Amino acid sequence: MNAIITATELASELARPTPPVLLDVRYQLGGPPGRPEYAAGHVPGAVYVDLDSELASPPGPAGRHPLPDLDVFAGAMRAAGVRADRPVVVYDGGQGWAAARAWWLLRWTGHPEVRVLDGGLAAWQAAGGALSTEQPAPPAGDFTPLPGALPLLTADDAAAVARRGLLLDARAAERYRGEVEPIDRVAGHIPGAVSAPTTENVVEGDTVFRDAADLAKRFAALGATADVEVGVYCGSGVSAAHQVLALAVAGIPAALYVGSWSEWSADPSRPVATGPQPG
Repeated sequence: MNAIITATELASELARPTPPVLLDVRYQLGGPPGRPEYAAGHVPGAVYVDLDSELASPPGPAGRHPLPDLDVFAGAMRAAGVRADRPVVVYDGGQGWAAARAWWLLRWTGHPEVRVLDGGLAAWQAAGGALSTEQPAPPAGDFTPLPGALPLLTADDAAAVARRGLLLDARAAERYRGEVEPIDRVAGHIPGAVSAPTTENVVEGDTVFRDAADLAKRFAALGATADVEVGVYCGSGVSAAHQVLALAVAGIPAALYVGSWSEWSADPSRPVATGPQPG
């Protein structure tokens, strides 16, 4: 199953008698909630899902976006009409990070068919897709989360992957090098990790993914291939989900360290590296 879907493909599937469940996960780090934007116009049939309250637990020692309480997540998904036997398509405002977080959570908890709208709402509109202000009330879904379908890393696991496999840091390169740190307690990166900014997953000047062959070439240059154990982290486990999604498009399985740098750096006993990526 392809992990992404184009706007044209989505329009075709939405016209079918049984369209996919559609989730709007618009989110902006440090910005206003996405619900007002959703209310002002969304892909017809989409249900809004809030990243901070439904796709994550409150910030704390486990990071800024820890895993959500499974009962809360399950309730949100069922309220949105998510069913185990019906495909799901997720989109956001275009960046793809929030949509990837929802994709990863649904896949991690066992949903078999979840895709992200490539390019998000901007791609939908660019393809001539209409917007709606009608807020649907779908029949309750039956989705029951069964976590473990995708690999998940703890802090200790991430350190181990950096030693024996490949741990990718999805943040901006200057944060990786420790030159700036606008959010977390300490600047730098997990020792042994390799810099791989999420922004390089997409076409330059756009928000759509590079094609699969191009992504595979990018990741191979970083040391990521199908026979290498790969893990990914970022600041708080959101943009890293986009990296896991890009790796999936390239045919490379990868594990997500959800706590990411926000959890790692909060513990002063954990080592911190700075400077350019390892030789």
